[in-house]
Amino acid sequence: MKTDIILCGVGGQGILSIATIIGEAAMKENLYIKQAEVHGMSQRGGDVQSNLRIASSPIASDLIPKGQADVIISMEPMEALRYLPFLGKDGWVITSSTPFVNIPNYPDMEKIKEDLLKVGNVILIDIEQLAKDNGVPRSANVILLGAAQKALGIDYDKIEDAIRRVFGRKGEKIVEANIKALAIGKEAQR
Repeated sequence: MKTDIILCGVGGQGILSIATIIGEAAMKENLYIKQAEVHGMSQRGGDVQSNLRIASSPIASDLIPKGQADVIISMEPMEALRYLPFLGKDGWVITSSTPFVNIPNYPDMEKIKEDLLKVGNVILIDIEQLAKDNGVPRSANVILLGAAQKALGIDYDKIEDAIRRVFGRKGEKIVEANIKALAIGKEAQR
C-alpha cells in the first residue's frame, strides 16, 4: 500500500489539520508516514502546501516527485491547478470550488474549473456553503477530507477515530462538529 497526497490551500484554511488527521489515522494502522510542509510568506493568506506520503513499507523521501501524487486535496481551486503537474495519471483531485481571492489578478473561475475538469478524476465541492448550511462553519476543511476519504484508501471509521483523538482536547462540541463535517463530505462526494 502506498498513497502520495498533496494538500494545498491558503494559510488559515486548515490544510495542516487535514494532514494531522490523515497522519493520525495512518499511524494507528501501523503505516509509515513522511511529511513535508511549505508555508507561504504570511501565515494567513499565503499558500500552504504539504506532501504526505503513506505506505506499508519504509519511505525514502518526504517529497512527492512530479507525476507521482495519487491525490491532491485542495482548499482552494487555483492552488489545485498549481500542483497538477505532480498528479499521477490515475490520480484524484478533490478541491473546494470556492476561490480565496487574495491577489488582484486572480484568474477567471470558469477557466480554472475548465482546466480542473480536464483531469479524469475530479471532485469540485462547495465546502464553504456546505459548512454554513450545516452549522459547522469552521469545519469546511474536514468536509473536504470527507469527500476525499475514498481516494485516500483509509477506512472512514479510522479517519473518524483520528478526528476524535486530534480534536479531543478541544472538547466534545468541537469533536462532534468535525465528525458531522466528515459525514457531510462523504455524502457530498457521491
